[in-house]
Amino acid sequence: MNSSDRTPADLLRSALSADPARPLVTFYDDATGERVELSVATFANWVAKTANLLQGDLAAEPGDRLALLLPAHWQSAVWLLACSSVGVVVDVQGDPAAADLVVTGPDTLERARACRGERVALALRPLGGRFPQAPEGFADYAVEVPSQGDRFAPFAPVDADAPALAVGGAELTGAQLVARAREDAGALGLVPASRLLTGRTYDTWEGLSTGLFAPLAAGGSVVLCRHIGQLDADGLAKRVESERVTNTAV
Repeated sequence: MNSSDRTPADLLRSALSADPARPLVTFYDDATGERVELSVATFANWVAKTANLLQGDLAAEPGDRLALLLPAHWQSAVWLLACSSVGVVVDVQGDPAAADLVVTGPDTLERARACRGERVALALRPLGGRFPQAPEGFADYAVEVPSQGDRFAPFAPVDADAPALAVGGAELTGAQLVARAREDAGALGLVPASRLLTGRTYDTWEGLSTGLFAPLAAGGSVVLCRHIGQLDADGLAKRVESERVTNTAV
């Protein structure tokens, strides 16, 4: 990847320039049987649409704080990169009452109501499906995002030295996040074209790094498995083989 990249959004742009067709995120939900694979180009398109929603309809600005109440999921990864594109600080599992915006899944709607700013809800249904009926007081992400533009340009340049991510009591700038992701990639033995399988959750730095940032920094891809505990040893071995996994962090 480009050594001059200083934000997660920079890493994605480099990946898009290098090989847009290669897989970036392969997502499994072992409670539902769902499998979704996103190439770099498809993932970047989702990020652009989400960043346009964030900057436009939701009026988010650099430095605003977004409480992200989502599990390990491909759409969570999209939001992480969209926030980086705008310059919004992602507070993972943060206090909605202290946030400017909140993005929530279906299991944390009541907690998310504490946010007095914009609220977005994700049904987390297969293929990015919408809620049968949008939760009162929330914008349904699956309804709002398809009409957004496929290209994104921030209204203001994103400062790599400004806060970008808060998780587990620690706060990282964009540049610090990229540096840690590169260190983790080295420690995990990731190289370009590596495929890392992980079942870690998205509520710790380790989960976020293995589940997105380290593979992205290395020029590799991630096989992100939610509810992996429901998969037996034989099933896991078959997945490692079928997905051509080179590294694991289960």
